[in-house]
Amino acid sequence: MIDSHCHLDCIDVSQREGGIQSVLDLAHNHGVDRMLCISITLANDAPRRLAKAYDPVWATVGIHPCHAHEEPGVTVETLLALAKADSVIAFGETGLDGYHDPVTDVQRESFVAHLEAGKRAGLPIVVHTRDARDETIDLIKAHGSTEAAGVLHCFTESWEMAERAIDLGYYISMSGIVSFPKATNVHEVCQKIPDDRLLIETDAPWLAPVPYRGKPNEPAFVSHVAEAVAKLRGTTPEAIAEQTTENFYRLFRTAQL
Repeated sequence: MIDSHCHLDCIDVSQREGGIQSVLDLAHNHGVDRMLCISITLANDAPRRLAKAYDPVWATVGIHPCHAHEEPGVTVETLLALAKADSVIAFGETGLDGYHDPVTDVQRESFVAHLEAGKRAGLPIVVHTRDARDETIDLIKAHGSTEAAGVLHCFTESWEMAERAIDLGYYISMSGIVSFPKATNVHEVCQKIPDDRLLIETDAPWLAPVPYRGKPNEPAFVSHVAEAVAKLRGTTPEAIAEQTTENFYRLFRTAQL
């Protein structure tokens, strides 16, 4: 299995013998051999350093929309330059977040810069979207690439939005939320995603799946996400692992180079 979205640099390993290697070892023991470490600011180069230091790890370059105000005015050229680092296979996470406060122009400008960089570099975009359904799709349609496309990660929005994104070439990723009994909208979306557009993730160290809900999350637990997805889709965890791994490599093409 591949954990398509985690924040290794945010996992507290201060009390763990072996540090990050212990996280990778536990993941391996659960059948999770590779993972994508997601950037949330450009100033923090930890995802790129981890990807350079550990073979199972890839990285992204990007600014989370909730951090866009910390690094305003990001340019396509800056993103492209950082993406030349070894093991960087995508831009993001980027996008729009209107949950806590209204979406800002700084968020919009940052999102557009990431989309344009992806189009120039031929790299996919990891999109964070929350309470900004129409505008997220509109900006993807106006500035994104249909060739490299991307993924709407930790998806919690409507099936209508997911379907519109899929029509634009995007993938939809299920997180530990899919294992929560009351997340009925996520269950519905999970059941409808075409086989070839499905990804799984942890978003570690947050959103741990059942039976670890409320505890720190880590890539090993994507195996429980696969189990929850398999149950909803009437298949096996092994089939979900195989399908989502195939999908990951189709989307993140440079991961195979």
